[in-house]
Amino acid sequence: MTVMNAKDAISASLAECFVTIEGNRYNFMQAINLEASVEKTKTEVPILGKTGKGNKATGWKGTGSATFHYNTSIFRELLLRYKNTGEDIYFDIQISNEDPTSSVGRQTVVLKDCNIDGGILAKFDADAEYLDEEMNFTFEDFEIPEKFRTLAGM
Repeated sequence: MTVMNAKDAISASLAECFVTIEGNRYNFMQAINLEASVEKTKTEVPILGKTGKGNKATGWKGTGSATFHYNTSIFRELLLRYKNTGEDIYFDIQISNEDPTSSVGRQTVVLKDCNIDGGILAKFDADAEYLDEEMNFTFEDFEIPEKFRTLAGM
């Protein structure tokens, strides 16, 4: 029986994250976590001769969430700009995972045309060790320019 080697589990903290807003690329090193998902949109399809319905994919929706240290005003500035001008700003997020111990190499995903759902304007917590904030967003496209290698024995 072939099994995965423990060394091939990807370290959760060995990642890079960059945000590109209007041509400015920021190292989003204050990120604590980020997760982006694709949900397929499906339509039920009636089929003659079957008691059940089929399901046909008709599109998709990209959503994500991130938690990061409360030490940047970049996203608040986007919200302020939207409030003042009505102009909504879209941006890209690039995430790379690479654990030098693993044999799978590096994976990079670029989330295109991200748009924040809202955000925290001000915050304090006299009982906390540090401040963080969450951001929910949508994205309209994605690319995977670097892919993990297939594990030996897969």
